Amino acid sequence: MRLRYRLLNVFAREGDPFSGNPLCVFEDGSGLSDDQMLALARQFNLSETTFVVPPADGADAGVRIFTTAYEMPFAGHPTLGTAHVARALGLGGDRLGLSMPAGVIPVQASGDTWTLTANPGRVEADLDLADLAAALSLEPGDLVAPAQQVSVGTTQVIAPVADADAVRRARVVPTAFPRYAGMGRSGEALVYVWARTGPGTILARALLSDGSSLAEDPATGSACSNLGAWFAAQGTTGSWEVSQGEQVSRPSTLRLGVDEVGTVRVGGLVHEVGGGEVVL
Repeated sequence: MRLRYRLLNVFAREGDPFSGNPLCVFEDGSGLSDDQMLALARQFNLSETTFVVPPADGADAGVRIFTTAYEMPFAGHPTLGTAHVARALGLGGDRLGLSMPAGVIPVQASGDTWTLTANPGRVEADLDLADLAAALSLEPGDLVAPAQQVSVGTTQVIAPVADADAVRRARVVPTAFPRYAGMGRSGEALVYVWARTGPGTILARALLSDGSSLAEDPATGSACSNLGAWFAAQGTTGSWEVSQGEQVSRPSTLRLGVDEVGTVRVGGLVHEVGGGEVVL
Protein backbone atom coordinates (compact mmCIF):
# COMPACT_ATOMS: atom_id res chain seq x y z
CA MET A 1 0.00 0.00 0.00
CA ARG A 2 1.37 3.39 -1.04
CA LEU A 3 0.02 6.46 0.73
CA ARG A 4 0.54 9.99 -0.55
CA TYR A 5 0.94 12.77 2.00
CA ARG A 6 1.51 16.51 2.00
CA LEU A 7 3.33 18.70 4.52
CA LEU A 8 1.89 22.13 5.24
CA ASN A 9 2.36 25.04 7.60
CA VAL A 10 -0.90 26.56 8.81
CA PHE A 11 -1.31 30.09 10.19
CA ALA A 12 1.94 30.90 8.40
CA ARG A 13 3.27 34.40 7.84
CA GLU A 14 3.70 35.78 4.34
CA GLY A 15 7.27 35.40 3.13
CA ASP A 16 8.30 32.96 5.88
CA PRO A 17 7.84 29.36 4.68
CA PHE A 18 8.78 27.93 8.08
CA SER A 19 6.32 29.91 10.16
CA GLY A 20 2.98 28.57 11.37
CA ASN A 21 2.04 25.16 12.72
CA PRO A 22 3.25 22.07 10.80
CA LEU A 23 0.70 19.50 9.58
CA CYS A 24 0.84 16.23 7.68
CA VAL A 25 -2.22 15.39 5.53
CA PHE A 26 -2.67 11.95 3.98
CA GLU A 27 -4.59 12.30 0.74
CA ASP A 28 -6.57 9.05 1.12
CA GLY A 29 -7.06 7.37 4.47
CA SER A 30 -10.12 5.39 3.45
CA GLY A 31 -8.36 2.01 3.61
CA LEU A 32 -6.65 2.56 6.95
CA SER A 33 -7.64 1.26 10.37
CA ASP A 34 -7.64 3.50 13.43
CA ASP A 35 -4.46 1.78 14.65
CA GLN A 36 -2.72 2.46 11.33
CA MET A 37 -3.72 6.13 11.41
CA LEU A 38 -2.38 6.46 14.94
CA ALA A 39 0.86 4.70 13.97
CA LEU A 40 1.35 7.06 11.02
CA ALA A 41 0.72 10.07 13.26
CA ARG A 42 3.41 8.75 15.60
CA GLN A 43 5.75 8.23 12.65
CA PHE A 44 5.53 11.91 11.67
CA ASN A 45 5.49 13.05 15.32
CA LEU A 46 3.71 16.34 14.67
CA SER A 47 1.07 17.84 16.94
CA GLU A 48 -1.59 16.50 14.53
CA THR A 49 -1.75 14.38 11.38
CA THR A 50 -4.93 14.16 9.30
CA PHE A 51 -6.44 11.68 6.86
CA VAL A 52 -8.88 12.54 4.09
CA VAL A 53 -11.74 10.02 4.22
CA PRO A 54 -15.20 9.69 2.63
CA PRO A 55 -17.52 12.48 3.82
CA ALA A 56 -20.58 12.24 6.02
CA ASP A 57 -23.67 14.44 6.44
CA GLY A 58 -23.44 15.98 2.97
CA ALA A 59 -19.92 17.35 3.43
CA ASP A 60 -17.43 17.66 0.57
CA ALA A 61 -14.76 15.60 2.33
CA GLY A 62 -14.25 13.80 5.60
CA VAL A 63 -11.26 14.18 7.89
CA ARG A 64 -9.84 12.18 10.77
CA ILE A 65 -7.48 14.09 13.07
CA PHE A 66 -4.88 12.26 15.18
CA THR A 67 -2.29 13.38 17.69
CA THR A 68 0.47 10.92 18.54
CA ALA A 69 -1.78 9.53 21.29
CA TYR A 70 -5.44 9.73 20.25
CA GLU A 71 -8.04 11.01 17.78
CA MET A 72 -9.44 14.53 18.16
CA PRO A 73 -13.04 15.50 17.37
CA PHE A 74 -11.98 18.93 16.09
CA ALA A 75 -8.82 20.98 15.73
CA GLY A 76 -8.28 24.24 13.93
CA HIS A 77 -5.02 24.07 12.00
CA PRO A 78 -5.76 20.48 10.82
CA THR A 79 -9.16 21.65 9.53
CA LEU A 80 -7.67 24.51 7.49
CA GLY A 81 -4.74 22.46 6.20
CA THR A 82 -6.95 19.55 5.19
CA ALA A 83 -9.36 21.91 3.40
CA HIS A 84 -6.38 23.23 1.40
CA VAL A 85 -5.49 19.67 0.36
CA ALA A 86 -9.12 18.74 -0.36
CA ARG A 87 -9.37 21.67 -2.79
CA ALA A 88 -6.14 20.60 -4.48
CA LEU A 89 -7.56 17.09 -4.87
CA GLY A 90 -10.69 18.45 -6.55
CA LEU A 91 -13.01 17.53 -3.68
CA GLY A 92 -14.31 21.08 -3.37
CA GLY A 93 -13.60 24.65 -4.32
CA ASP A 94 -13.03 27.79 -2.27
CA ARG A 95 -16.06 26.89 -0.13
CA LEU A 96 -16.38 23.40 1.28
CA GLY A 97 -17.52 21.46 4.31
CA LEU A 98 -15.38 18.97 6.22
CA SER A 99 -17.08 16.27 8.26
CA MET A 100 -15.38 15.16 11.47
CA PRO A 101 -16.52 13.75 14.82
CA ALA A 102 -17.44 17.27 16.01
CA GLY A 103 -19.75 17.76 12.99
CA VAL A 104 -19.45 19.46 9.62
CA ILE A 105 -17.17 22.49 9.70
CA PRO A 106 -17.64 25.08 6.90
CA VAL A 107 -14.37 26.39 5.48
CA GLN A 108 -13.74 29.00 2.81
CA ALA A 109 -10.69 30.38 1.06
CA SER A 110 -9.37 33.57 -0.43
CA GLY A 111 -6.32 32.36 -2.30
CA ASP A 112 -4.33 30.33 0.22
CA THR A 113 -5.87 32.05 3.24
CA TRP A 114 -8.47 29.73 4.76
CA THR A 115 -11.17 30.53 7.32
CA LEU A 116 -13.32 28.11 9.30
CA THR A 117 -16.63 28.79 10.97
CA ALA A 118 -16.59 27.17 14.40
CA ASN A 119 -19.43 25.28 16.00
CA PRO A 120 -21.38 27.28 18.61
CA GLY A 121 -19.35 27.34 21.81
CA ARG A 122 -20.31 26.79 25.41
CA VAL A 123 -18.75 27.85 28.70
CA GLU A 124 -18.35 24.70 30.78
CA ALA A 125 -16.88 26.08 34.00
CA ASP A 126 -15.62 29.22 35.71
CA LEU A 127 -12.17 28.75 37.20
CA ASP A 128 -10.56 29.99 40.38
CA LEU A 129 -8.02 32.67 39.44
CA ALA A 130 -5.62 31.94 42.30
CA ASP A 131 -5.48 28.22 41.51
CA LEU A 132 -5.03 28.83 37.79
CA ALA A 133 -2.34 31.45 38.40
CA ALA A 134 -0.43 28.98 40.55
CA ALA A 135 -0.64 26.35 37.78
CA LEU A 136 0.85 28.91 35.37
CA SER A 137 3.60 30.19 37.73
CA LEU A 138 1.88 33.59 37.77
CA GLU A 139 0.59 35.86 40.51
CA PRO A 140 -3.21 35.98 41.07
CA GLY A 141 -3.18 39.62 39.99
CA ASP A 142 -1.77 38.63 36.59
CA LEU A 143 -5.05 36.97 35.61
CA VAL A 144 -8.22 38.79 34.61
CA ALA A 145 -11.68 37.39 35.30
CA PRO A 146 -13.39 35.43 33.98
CA ALA A 147 -11.02 32.54 33.29
CA GLN A 148 -13.17 29.74 31.93
CA GLN A 149 -13.21 26.27 30.45
CA VAL A 150 -14.75 26.64 26.97
CA SER A 151 -15.59 24.24 24.15
CA VAL A 152 -16.47 24.56 20.46
CA GLY A 153 -15.86 20.82 20.07
CA THR A 154 -12.58 20.61 21.98
CA THR A 155 -12.46 21.73 25.61
CA GLN A 156 -9.71 24.13 26.68
CA VAL A 157 -9.05 26.79 29.29
CA ILE A 158 -9.21 30.42 28.21
CA ALA A 159 -7.00 32.41 30.58
CA PRO A 160 -6.98 36.19 30.05
CA VAL A 161 -4.00 37.95 31.64
CA ALA A 162 -3.21 41.57 32.27
CA ASP A 163 -0.52 42.19 29.67
CA ALA A 164 1.95 40.69 27.21
CA ASP A 165 4.60 40.39 29.92
CA ALA A 166 2.35 37.99 31.85
CA VAL A 167 1.77 35.95 28.67
CA ARG A 168 5.53 35.57 28.24
CA ARG A 169 6.16 34.75 31.92
CA ALA A 170 3.62 31.91 32.10
CA ARG A 171 5.15 28.50 32.87
CA VAL A 172 3.39 25.18 33.46
CA VAL A 173 3.55 23.68 36.95
CA PRO A 174 3.29 19.95 36.13
CA THR A 175 1.70 18.90 39.42
CA ALA A 176 -1.06 21.52 39.19
CA PHE A 177 -1.84 21.37 35.49
CA PRO A 178 -3.71 18.03 35.14
CA ARG A 179 -6.84 19.42 36.85
CA TYR A 180 -7.46 21.49 33.71
CA ALA A 181 -7.65 18.53 31.35
CA GLY A 182 -10.56 18.98 28.96
CA MET A 183 -13.36 16.47 28.76
CA GLY A 184 -12.72 13.72 26.22
CA ARG A 185 -9.10 14.66 25.52
CA SER A 186 -7.36 11.66 27.07
CA GLY A 187 -6.08 13.67 30.00
CA GLU A 188 -4.49 16.48 27.99
CA ALA A 189 -4.75 19.95 29.48
CA LEU A 190 -4.47 23.00 27.21
CA VAL A 191 -4.52 26.51 28.65
CA TYR A 192 -4.68 29.44 26.22
CA VAL A 193 -2.97 32.38 27.92
CA TRP A 194 -3.64 35.66 26.14
CA ALA A 195 -3.65 39.44 26.45
CA ARG A 196 -4.65 42.38 24.31
CA THR A 197 -1.60 44.21 22.97
CA GLY A 198 -3.37 47.01 21.13
CA PRO A 199 -6.54 47.82 19.22
CA GLY A 200 -7.44 44.59 17.46
CA THR A 201 -4.26 42.72 18.38
CA ILE A 202 -3.67 39.84 20.82
CA LEU A 203 -0.63 37.88 22.00
CA ALA A 204 -1.36 34.28 22.96
CA ARG A 205 0.34 31.06 24.01
CA ALA A 206 -1.08 27.52 24.14
CA LEU A 207 0.48 25.58 27.01
CA LEU A 208 -0.15 21.83 27.12
CA SER A 209 0.41 18.86 29.37
CA ASP A 210 -0.69 15.24 28.95
CA GLY A 211 0.27 14.39 32.52
CA SER A 212 3.71 13.07 31.58
CA SER A 213 5.16 15.75 29.28
CA LEU A 214 4.88 19.48 28.65
CA ALA A 215 4.66 21.29 25.33
CA GLU A 216 3.74 24.57 23.70
CA ASP A 217 1.72 24.70 20.48
CA PRO A 218 2.84 27.30 17.94
CA ALA A 219 -0.63 28.07 16.51
CA THR A 220 -3.89 26.66 17.85
CA GLY A 221 -7.04 27.19 15.81
CA SER A 222 -9.30 25.33 18.25
CA ALA A 223 -8.09 27.45 21.17
CA CYS A 224 -8.49 30.61 19.11
CA SER A 225 -12.03 29.44 18.30
CA ASN A 226 -12.64 28.92 22.01
CA LEU A 227 -11.32 32.43 22.64
CA GLY A 228 -13.92 33.62 20.14
CA ALA A 229 -16.61 31.71 22.04
CA TRP A 230 -15.32 33.35 25.23
CA PHE A 231 -15.71 36.78 23.62
CA ALA A 232 -19.20 35.85 22.43
CA ALA A 233 -20.18 34.80 25.96
CA GLN A 234 -19.06 38.25 27.15
CA GLY A 235 -21.15 39.93 24.44
CA THR A 236 -18.02 41.17 22.66
CA THR A 237 -17.84 41.40 18.87
CA GLY A 238 -15.01 42.39 16.56
CA SER A 239 -11.95 41.11 14.75
CA TRP A 240 -8.46 40.49 16.04
CA GLU A 241 -5.04 39.51 14.76
CA VAL A 242 -3.66 36.90 17.17
CA SER A 243 0.10 36.38 17.37
CA GLN A 244 1.25 33.01 18.68
CA GLY A 245 4.38 30.84 18.52
CA GLU A 246 6.87 33.54 19.45
CA GLN A 247 8.47 31.54 22.26
CA VAL A 248 8.86 28.31 20.27
CA SER A 249 10.42 30.04 17.24
CA ARG A 250 7.40 29.35 15.01
CA PRO A 251 5.84 32.81 14.60
CA SER A 252 2.20 32.45 13.57
CA THR A 253 -0.73 34.71 12.78
CA LEU A 254 -4.37 33.76 13.37
CA ARG A 255 -7.28 35.98 12.42
CA LEU A 256 -10.27 35.82 14.75
CA GLY A 257 -13.71 37.31 14.16
CA VAL A 258 -16.88 37.29 16.25
CA ASP A 259 -20.05 38.76 14.71
CA GLU A 260 -23.22 40.20 16.24
CA VAL A 261 -24.91 36.80 16.62
CA GLY A 262 -21.83 35.20 18.19
CA THR A 263 -20.57 33.32 15.13
CA VAL A 264 -16.85 32.64 15.48
CA ARG A 265 -14.48 32.49 12.50
CA VAL A 266 -10.78 31.72 12.59
CA GLY A 267 -8.45 31.93 9.60
CA GLY A 268 -4.91 32.09 8.39
CA LEU A 269 -2.46 31.43 5.60
CA VAL A 270 -1.76 27.83 4.57
CA HIS A 271 1.63 27.17 2.97
CA GLU A 272 2.47 23.79 1.41
CA VAL A 273 6.14 22.91 1.92
CA GLY A 274 6.41 19.39 0.50
CA GLY A 275 5.07 15.91 0.24
CA GLY A 276 5.88 12.32 -0.40
CA GLU A 277 4.80 8.73 -0.11
CA VAL A 278 4.69 6.16 2.67
CA VAL A 279 4.88 2.46 1.77
CA LEU A 280 3.07 0.05 4.11
